[in-house]
Order: sequence, then C-alpha cells, then structure tokens
Amino acid sequence: MPTRRPHLTESVAQSELAESLAALRASLELPEAFAPEVLAEAEAVSAAAPAADLRELPFATIDPAGSTDLDQAMHLERLGDGYLVHYAIADVPAFVTPGGTVDLAARERGQTLYAVDGRIPLHPPLIGDDRASLLPGVDRTAFVWRFELAGDGAIAGTRLERALIRSRARLDYPGAQSLIDAGDPDAPVALLGEIGRARIEQERLRGGASLNTPDEEIVRRDGGYDLLRRMPLPVEDWNAQLSLMTGMAAASIMLDAGVGVLRTMPAPERERLAAFRRQTEALGCPWPDRLSYGEFLRGLDRSDPLALAVLQAASGLFRGAGYVSFDGIPPAETEQAALAAPYAHVTAPIRRLVDRWGLVVCEAVAAGREVPGWARDSLAALPAIMAASAQRAAQLDSGSIARVEAALLHDRIGERFTATVLELRGERAVFQLETPAVTANCPAPVGARAGSTIEVDLEAADIGSGSVRFSAV
Repeated sequence: MPTRRPHLTESVAQSELAESLAALRASLELPEAFAPEVLAEAEAVSAAAPAADLRELPFATIDPAGSTDLDQAMHLERLGDGYLVHYAIADVPAFVTPGGTVDLAARERGQTLYAVDGRIPLHPPLIGDDRASLLPGVDRTAFVWRFELAGDGAIAGTRLERALIRSRARLDYPGAQSLIDAGDPDAPVALLGEIGRARIEQERLRGGASLNTPDEEIVRRDGGYDLLRRMPLPVEDWNAQLSLMTGMAAASIMLDAGVGVLRTMPAPERERLAAFRRQTEALGCPWPDRLSYGEFLRGLDRSDPLALAVLQAASGLFRGAGYVSFDGIPPAETEQAALAAPYAHVTAPIRRLVDRWGLVVCEAVAAGREVPGWARDSLAALPAIMAASAQRAAQLDSGSIARVEAALLHDRIGERFTATVLELRGERAVFQLETPAVTANCPAPVGARAGSTIEVDLEAADIGSGSVRFSAV
C-alpha cells in the first residue's frame, strides 16, 4: 500500500526546506554509498538462466515515470469467460549470494528508503536499476506467477516458476491509463481495467480495503511554499490489485507448507476508527454510518481534492503492521486486517528485503523441492530486521512530513485558522486544519471535545526542526 511521499521539484532544490531535509538524513545516519567490496561483488555475480522460457509472451511494466528499479511485469489475456494473468517478479535472489557482502549490506538497510529529496536504494544500482530490473528489450530471469481467473476475478488456479522473460514495453501510469481509455484491444494493458475492477469486487466481498494515497509535490511560489496533490489514476488501483493478489497467493502457499514469512496487521481499534471518522468530517467528506470502511474509501471521488486528503488521513489507520515468520506450526494470527486475508510481501524484491525470502520459499514449495537452507535458517531473523528498517523509514517519513508542513505554514505565522478537534490527549487537543491539510495540537481550550470546532492561532513554524506551535483562541 503506497505511503505518503511528498517530493521536491527543482524550484526548491536549494531552499531552506531542502537543507533541512538533508540535515534530517544526516541526523538519522542513513546509509548512502555502498562499500567498494559490495559494488565489486555486484559486478561479479551473474544469474544462471532458468529452464523455462517465456520470452514469447509480450510482458509490460507499469511504474512511475523515470523509474529504473522495475520489480514487476505483466501479461494479460482472455481465457474462456475469464482471464489468464502472468505476473513476473524480478529475480533478485539470482544476483545476491547468501551471506555475501551484497546480502549483508541489504540486511543492514532492509528496504529502499524514499526521502523527499531522493531515494536510498536497498541494492547496488547495478543490480536494482540494471541486471535484476525488468527493463524492456532485454532478457531477464524472473519468478513468474500464473493466475487463472474466473470472469468475476476469483482465482481458479495458480502456478509459480522461474523463467526467462523479455518485457516489450515500459509504461508509466498516465500512459497506461491513456491506452486503456482509448480502448485499444492490442495494448499490453487492455484488460487491466476489467481485471482490476473484478479484483476490487472480490476485495469488497471479503470485507477488505486497500489504500492508494496521493502523491504530493512541494513547489516554491512567490517566496513561499505550496503543496500539490497528484490525483491517483484508476490504473494505479488496478495495478495494485495484481500485487495484492500475488501476495495473498504467496501467503496461502507458505501457510500450506508450514514455512514462510507473512505480513500481518491487527484490525484498527475503535478509538482510531472514531478519530478517523472525525477527520473525515473536518475535511468535508464525512464517512456515513451506513458504509463500511472499505466501501467508504472505494466510493470517494478521486477528482475531489478533499477526498485526496481523506485518503491521506486514512493511512493513519494502517498501524501495527509487522512480519511473522514460522517453520513448522503457522502463527496464531495470520491475517492482514485491511485486506481481510493472509498476505505476504513477494512483489518488490528490488526494494524490500523480505520479498527475497518469500519468493525463494514459494518457488521451492511450488517446485516440490526443499526450501534452501540459507532461507530457512534466517527466517527467524527477518521480523526484527524489517522492524528496524520500518522504524528508520518512519522516522525519515515523519521528520520529512513535519518539515514540509512547517514550510507550508511558515509564511502564515500570525494567521487564525478554524480547526476540528480529533481527540484529546491529556491536556492537549489534537486538531485538523482543512487548508492546508495539517494535523497539529495545542493546549486544549475549555469545553473542547472530540468533534468540536475551535479557533487556533499559528505562533511559530520552524522549517529547520519541522516544529509548529499553535494556541487556541
């Protein structure tokens, strides 16, 4: 599920905000360049060609414009009244020697970190942006999932194998959406809308809810800052459904085999749901009592800027997610609550460490082989590695967002805002501004309660520290 990732345009690249973000990265001691021995090993390793050859299938990738770390490629076709989906995942394990320097460096990083001012990759660029990446026009080894789907999107059959593939097209989201909207039956993504909508209906029937948050861009105008939200396109939801389907299939394989690693998340607490409901009211898009959480999110008008803010606020409910590994007896709690199903991360091995283990385990089980010893022996260490990585990512994300919000408010010190109280935390009121869509807090005024409206004055907004200070009127 995509997270909030505002990023800088060139117009603010040398601004105070950019300097503050660079200082944040330094304070968190985030890794930068790879050691020479890591780069040397990445250069020396080559992938052995798998026995299966699927190069005749015209795969295509869909990613943000300019992406070079391409984890997934798809081939879609009709199969009777349903569909046949081939979903190829980058074969990162073929380029990482277990226990080698690249492996150890990746275990230290855990995941690619996305900062406002750039990314810190999990793997050396030679692997992540070149040899393992499913770039067009070149042969690549991949883990290929084959799904047979009924007309309503339900899975009728699943198969997994390592195979040689060749992507024919690298699409970005606007380009893919244009091809689908044009109705070109020969486009490589012609069926993605049909399949994506069918899978979304399957999600509704399960009681699940996926979240696709807006992309945000900070621009500098007339000496100040502005926040632009990029409207999510329908193709992004449809594309995400293929990844979610694969992750649920992987979880099923590992649970049946009694070995693997799952991505789990508890259901939101009532208090969090109530706070989110108040946020939707504050943002002008109230969540009706008659709709479930998932139905409410699916029904939002993505062309409405307030709806985009609601999607952003909804990401706060996705808390408590973690990983659980097992070898023998499956864990007591296996479900990812937002998806209403067991789920595993296996579709982004270039950018996320744990996916390498999930792919290796699933492929071995599917082929009737023993799970490789290196993978089985290190399963127990994965949850802690990923938890530490997630903590770093969260610190980077929260620190970046705080600085961005301070930049947005910096030129409005002294202004008065109308705010809606979301909750009371001791003697402080947590409130929501509508424009800009900032959540902050101040000493609670007398009589304040969750859901009430208060007036607040902005007293300070420091870009360097990302701190803002309000007082209630």
